Amino acid sequence: MAQIYIGLVDTPGFFAGVIRRVIRQKYIHVVIGLDPYLEEAYSIGRRHPSVPLIAGFEREDKKKILRAFPKADYMVCSIECTPEQKAYVQRELREAEKNRFHYHYAVAGLPFILLNRPFYQRNHYTCSSYIARLLEEAGICRWKKHFSLVTPKDFYVYEDKKKIFEGSLRELTDTVRKGPSFRRSPVLYLAQPPYAGAAYVKNILKRGMNYER
Repeated sequence: MAQIYIGLVDTPGFFAGVIRRVIRQKYIHVVIGLDPYLEEAYSIGRRHPSVPLIAGFEREDKKKILRAFPKADYMVCSIECTPEQKAYVQRELREAEKNRFHYHYAVAGLPFILLNRPFYQRNHYTCSSYIARLLEEAGICRWKKHFSLVTPKDFYVYEDKKKIFEGSLRELTDTVRKGPSFRRSPVLYLAQPPYAGAAYVKNILKRGMNYER
């Protein structure tokens, strides 16, 4: 089996605060990644982290986000899929990146979410509705509602996910910078079986971490 990775993000700001009060949870933004460290990750979000009013399809730049929101927290989860499903998602994301200025944030759809009424305007999505539609089209996830009504909370409570990291963006970035030999990696710690001891960790570090198994 392969893995698709979902990043749930807590960022500060006025608009983030409004969304947080509506969905009543800490994490108010969703990104989709092809690796556990979200080195290649995408979302419908701010084109520049510090400018909330300009949003569309973007490849996530963790360095820019860290500069704008040094206290941002992340939860990274994995969802199992087939290699073919992951390849489909990868193709769609990279094609969307080529045409990223054709995608826009679905501002007009926000009141319909509150009213629980499906609403779709061509190439207009929220962060969660875009990922919900993509994963449904890939056959990875099934939702009990129209994709336009899926919110970050639906990903937070999604039963078929596995949490592999929760902490600050700085911790996640440091894990990448220091590489697989970083023994205190929160991803490694949470991803290993509960019965694993020092010998298991030593063996993993020797062979390298393979997240596709």
